[in-house]
Amino acid sequence: MTESAGNKNEDCHAANGVKPGRNGMVKNHHHHHQYQKQEKVYHAACNGELYSRPFIESFEETPMLLAVLTYMSYGILTIFGYLRDFMREWKIEKCHIAREREEQKDFVPLYQDFENFYTRNIYMRIRDSWNRPICSVPGATFDLVECSSNDYNWTFEYTGRVVKDVINLGSYNYLGFAENTGACATAAGEVTVKFGVGVASTRQEMGNLDRHEELEKLAASFLGVESAMVFGMGFATNSMNIPALVGKGCLILSDELNHASLVLGARLTGSTIRVFKHNNMQSLEKLLRDAIVHGQPRTHRPWKKILILVEGIYSMEGSIIRLPEVIALKKKYKAYLYLDEAHSIGALGLNGRGVVEYFGLDPKDVDVMMGTFTKSFSAAGGYIGGRKDLIDYLRTHSHSAIYATSMPLPVVEQIITSMKCIMGKDGTTIGLSRIQRLAENTVYFRRRLQEMGFIIYGNNDSPVIPMMLYMPAKLGAFGREMLKRNIGVVGVGFPATPIIESRARFCISAAHTKEMLDRALDVISEVGDLLQLKYSRHKVLPSLDRPFDETTYEENEE
Repeated sequence: MTESAGNKNEDCHAANGVKPGRNGMVKNHHHHHQYQKQEKVYHAACNGELYSRPFIESFEETPMLLAVLTYMSYGILTIFGYLRDFMREWKIEKCHIAREREEQKDFVPLYQDFENFYTRNIYMRIRDSWNRPICSVPGATFDLVECSSNDYNWTFEYTGRVVKDVINLGSYNYLGFAENTGACATAAGEVTVKFGVGVASTRQEMGNLDRHEELEKLAASFLGVESAMVFGMGFATNSMNIPALVGKGCLILSDELNHASLVLGARLTGSTIRVFKHNNMQSLEKLLRDAIVHGQPRTHRPWKKILILVEGIYSMEGSIIRLPEVIALKKKYKAYLYLDEAHSIGALGLNGRGVVEYFGLDPKDVDVMMGTFTKSFSAAGGYIGGRKDLIDYLRTHSHSAIYATSMPLPVVEQIITSMKCIMGKDGTTIGLSRIQRLAENTVYFRRRLQEMGFIIYGNNDSPVIPMMLYMPAKLGAFGREMLKRNIGVVGVGFPATPIIESRARFCISAAHTKEMLDRALDVISEVGDLLQLKYSRHKVLPSLDRPFDETTYEENEE
C-alpha cells in the first residue's frame, strides 16, 4: 500500500523520525497512540498551511505472482480468441453471431481492431454481469429483471422472473435521494402535473422558466460563488463548455485519469493538450514550468491561457484531488483551474459542498466549478459556477446553452428540493444527517474490506471504493456470485480501466443501513474466499476500542 504523496511524503516521514513500511503507511504493531501523534506531526511538517486535515490515500502494489497470472490469463484468452476467429472464418464454430455480416463488409469498422477482438472474445463472455435491467427505484435496494442467453451473451431473453430486494452497491445514490416517496418525489410530481415533462425549447428562446432561474440562484448560493448556470446533461456540461473557454493557442493540462467528457471537451477545443500523472504535483509543476519557459511550439510565444483540468473524486480510483496543492501551483504560475465535482459535490465536506469545503478552501480560488446533479441529487444535468462575468460569457458562447433543450421541470424540482434539504432550507436536519451517515458508512465499509484482506484503492473519505479483481474470469464470476446472494455490484474492466486492472466498484450511500452493509460485507467475504480475491499482503488489525476512522496497519512478511 503506497501513500499517494510519493517521495515527498517519504522524506517528510523520515524528517519526523517515522520510517514508513513498504506499504507507505507507518509500521506500528503495538503503539497506536504513538502512531496517532506521529501522524499529526507528519501532516504539520509536510503540508504546512495547505492541509487542515489528514490526507490518506492507498494504492497497494499488485503482487508480482498475481500480475504474472493476470497477463497469462489474457494471453490464454487471446490465443483461444484467435482460434475461435479462425473457426468462425471456416464456419466450424457453431455460434455465427460474432462473424461480420456480408452487408457490413463494405463499411468502415466501428471499432479499432483490438477493441473489436476484445468485445467479441472476452467482453461478450462476461456481458451478463452488465446490461441487467432493473424495474424499481435504484435506492438502497432494487428489483432486477432476470435474463438468460442461449448464444453466449450476444442476446438476452427475459425469463419473466423478478429478483426482489437486491442490495444496491452500484448506483451513485450517495445521499439517498433516489426515492419514489418523500419531499422530492412529491414536489417533482406536482410540477409534472402543472408544467408537464418537456420544455420543448432552448433557454435562449422559449425554454427559460422561473424555476430554472431559481435553481441557478440556489446553486450559486450552495457553491459559494457569484453566479451559476445549469445544463440538461452532465456529459455535455464538460464537452460543450470547455471549447467555449479555451481554443487555439491555449494549453490544457489534464490529469491522466480524467473522465471521458473532460477528454472530449479538451480535444474539441483545438488547444494543445498535455497530460500529467494522476494526482502528482511534481508532474503538474514540471509541465507548468516548461509551458512558461518554452511557450508555444515553434513560435515560442506565450500561451494565451493555461487551463488545468482535474476532478474532485476520480470515479475509477476512489481518489480525491490534492486540491490545496493544485491551487497553490495555479496561483504560482498564473494558470486557470477547471474542477469537475461530479462525484464529490454533496458527497464531501461537512455540509456537502464538495471537495472545496472538504479542504476548507475558498471557492473563489477555483476559476470554473463544474459538477453534475446525477449523483448526490439523484436527478440529471450539470452546472458551472464561478464569477458572474464568466457565467454571462457562457450564456452567449456555450453550445450547450444555445442549442440544447432546457432541463425538464420535474428534474429541476428534484434538484431544488434535494439541494434545499442538504442546505437545511427545508427547516429540517435531514440533509445534514445524510451527509454524516454517508461519511460514517464510507469509512466503516472501507475499513472492513481492508481488515478482510482485499486490495482497496483510493482515499479514506471517498464513497467510491474500488476493490481489485485483476483477472477477467474473476470479474465475471464475482458479479454472478454476488447476484446469487442478492447483492448487486458493478464490475469495471477494459477500456474503462487498464486491461490488467479489472475491479469491482462499490458506491456507498447514506440510504444504506448498517445491517445492509454488514450483510453485503459478509457476502463479499464469502465470495472473496470462494474466488480467492483476498490479495492484500498487509494485515489490517480489527478495531474494537477506538474511533471508526483510525486503522492500524501491520506488515505481512509472508
